[in-house]
Amino acid sequence: MPSPFPGMDPYIETQRNWSDFHADLATEIRARLNMHIQPDYYATAVTYVAYDVIEIARKDTHSAFPDVGVWKSGATPPTERGLAALDTVIDPPQAQSQVRLEAPFRLANVEVRQAATDLLVTALEILSPINKRTGREREKYLRKRRELLRSEVHVMEIDFLRGGQRSPLEIQPPPAPYYVTLGRADARPTLDVWAIQLDARLPVVPVPLLAPDPDVPLDLGAVVHSVYARGAYATRIDYRQPAPPPPLDEKQAAWVEELLASYRKQH
Repeated sequence: MPSPFPGMDPYIETQRNWSDFHADLATEIRARLNMHIQPDYYATAVTYVAYDVIEIARKDTHSAFPDVGVWKSGATPPTERGLAALDTVIDPPQAQSQVRLEAPFRLANVEVRQAATDLLVTALEILSPINKRTGREREKYLRKRRELLRSEVHVMEIDFLRGGQRSPLEIQPPPAPYYVTLGRADARPTLDVWAIQLDARLPVVPVPLLAPDPDVPLDLGAVVHSVYARGAYATRIDYRQPAPPPPLDEKQAAWVEELLASYRKQH
């Protein structure tokens, strides 16, 4: 069953759905590129591990600690092989605190490489919440992005998340919930930008190769619709609920409600 949205579906942006969607998105992009670029090139999905902080709810209950804890030896004296028990007073802690627990998350991007040399030609970076949120993982991603933009590699960035911080650009593009940017190696510092509105279809974008080979068209709308169908998101998503955060503006919210009103009647 297809998504009710003509382009990107904002209901996929929940934490429950995004990780699965993200991984499948890279796999589908790889498959579609490989249908057109062989035998001179190949596309591969590259997975890597990032670490995110586990949010722990604080409890209101307090543990009771005795004023003094004493360990006394029993009636049997210690043997030569045993440890001597001492009548030692153990100081109780004054408070309790917490540490930041980090859990590993598998993320994926896509690389296009020249088959004969294994040379990296085009990097397709698919953003996730972890590299759009202030912290170590975002810093690592931005450092990688700078290195790619300084290289001879074409760089495409796919941002299908409304929340979080955008990747820095010198000239701000038109406001939109979703963006795709393409930095061709021979055209930088200029980047092509696709600013995608919520009610618009996803674009067909060019994936550049080595000159003089022509660009390969990548239909992002077809990619997302295929991933949506294979992932059973129509079954998993409850469209009777409000759209997930971040909040939609007034115009977007009205459009979503109108779109889903007819969908809800049919389902």
